Amino acid sequence: MANVNEADIRKKIKEFITESFLIGSDFDQIEDSDSFMENEIIDSTGVLELTSFIETEYGISIKDDEITPDNLDSIDRLVGFVERKLT
Repeated sequence: MANVNEADIRKKIKEFITESFLIGSDFDQIEDSDSFMENEIIDSTGVLELTSFIETEYGISIKDDEITPDNLDSIDRLVGFVERKLT
C-alpha cells in the first residue's frame, strides 16, 4: 500500500474504533496510549473485529501469535504494529 503514513493510519484506526465501539461516546476523552481492554472499550469479540478491519484496510495478514496486547491494545500500539507490518 503506497503512501500510507502514520497520521493516516492513526486517523483511520480512530474512526473505526469510534464508529464500532464508542457509539455515542466522545473519543477525545481517551488518550492514544490508553488500553482498550483496561478501559473496557474493546472485548475479545472486538479484538476479532479490529484485526479483521486492519487486515482488510491495509492488506496485511495478522497471525494468531501477533494478536497480543503489545500489538493491539491502544491506538499507539496499533499504529506501530501496522507500520511494522507494512514495511
